Amino acid sequence: MLLRPLLRRAAAAAAAASSGGGRATTLPDPPSALASLLLASRSYAKAKGGGKPASSTTNRGKVRAKDPRGGASADDADGDDFSAGAGGDDLDAEFEMPTDPLPPTYDPALDVGPGGRPLFAFTDTFGSFAHRNANVYVDFTLDEWNAMLPEGLPAGMMKEFEETRRCAVMVRKSFLDLRDNFRRIVDPAITTNLKDIKKQIVLDGPRSCGKSIALAMLVHWARTEGWLVFYVPQAKDWTHGGFFYRNTYSDFFDTPIQAAKILQNFLKFNEKRLQELPCQIFEPIPLGEGAGVGMMKGADTVEMPEGSTLYDLIQTGITHTHASVGVVVRLRNELSLVKDVPVLFAIDQYNSWFTFSDFQEPVTVRSCRSIHAKELTMVNAYRSMLHNDMMVGAFSHSTAVGKLRQELPDVPSDARLMFPRYTLEEAETVCHYYMRQKIIRRESFSEEKWKKIYYLSNGNGSEMRWLAAFV
Repeated sequence: MLLRPLLRRAAAAAAAASSGGGRATTLPDPPSALASLLLASRSYAKAKGGGKPASSTTNRGKVRAKDPRGGASADDADGDDFSAGAGGDDLDAEFEMPTDPLPPTYDPALDVGPGGRPLFAFTDTFGSFAHRNANVYVDFTLDEWNAMLPEGLPAGMMKEFEETRRCAVMVRKSFLDLRDNFRRIVDPAITTNLKDIKKQIVLDGPRSCGKSIALAMLVHWARTEGWLVFYVPQAKDWTHGGFFYRNTYSDFFDTPIQAAKILQNFLKFNEKRLQELPCQIFEPIPLGEGAGVGMMKGADTVEMPEGSTLYDLIQTGITHTHASVGVVVRLRNELSLVKDVPVLFAIDQYNSWFTFSDFQEPVTVRSCRSIHAKELTMVNAYRSMLHNDMMVGAFSHSTAVGKLRQELPDVPSDARLMFPRYTLEEAETVCHYYMRQKIIRRESFSEEKWKKIYYLSNGNGSEMRWLAAFV
């Protein structure tokens, strides 16, 4: 296997030497620009009388055939491309993602799913779906997604948007179960098929099964319903980067840079609502060490005046670095007291707030050690699910700290919910969508081939998208 690439290189070098010229190196095209999404994706619900064809693009993505032993080929390692005509087999062949111009965004003749059902739904919200309407796509523009989730979108969702050249997501029955669980808590009169209603849920499941996307869709739905949502798309950012200062009063570590960013993100969508919600706790807020400026001289607490709103509280933490961590902790307690509007805590990469030290006995003497997540002031305030607030956390295996125990500290024993991979019915809809977006060639599409994609990937979303280019 390693001999073939060497022979091809030798043959190419000999041909170049005999011709008297240098070898021309073919550079791959640049990766797909995210800005093209704004051209390739239009809001399906707002299309009137047909859409305009998306502009053509010369960007391409490449999928390489892998070595049967599981590793990349030798050519991949060196970054050199040689044609198959130089000898050998096609193990190093390149399979290009589609680069042809997309058809009109709105075309009933093309927007057909399994069994002739519509592939897309005419809606601007996920609240109108019943279980019988599942397995259809909802199309928003990238601007609309960013407007509803200004804190950021999950990396898996952005990759799906980029490779399919459309900002659409599929409404799955597993998402509808998650939505109906929290809807039933707020409105018990609503009838659902769920037997057990949980206020605290931890979404677990295999890699790329859709946990982060489902959480983002839940936040989108909750905000369209008027809820106040504390959304953290990247919980790992709470424990990485910035400065770590030991708080002499609590013996935890403060992270003022992350705290200021958290407060700024929370204001992006909720500013108007926070201006209407009064503060209900007026105890002094402890001050910590500011980012790069040390402790404040002459004061160790700050008090919010009577009549302050949650917006005023957050502004205090943003403008005063010494108070930022204390304000983030106080905000957690204030949100628990809000009764005028439903409040939901949605934490992606929730498992990054747990480490193996959570299951070990504390060590008394440590001459040199790392800081564990449970020792951070803000993580300690927000990680617990032992309360009466609505909270959902999603595990991310791309940021995993290892296989954690089934029973997590500060988490109810029945909170973990296993999120499934694609079912066979969902995979059929996905493959029809990929054919609509020209990832799968229409002339090559068949039931046998899409089922091969499903069984080879075992319903894994990202692997199905990768395999679709081979059809």
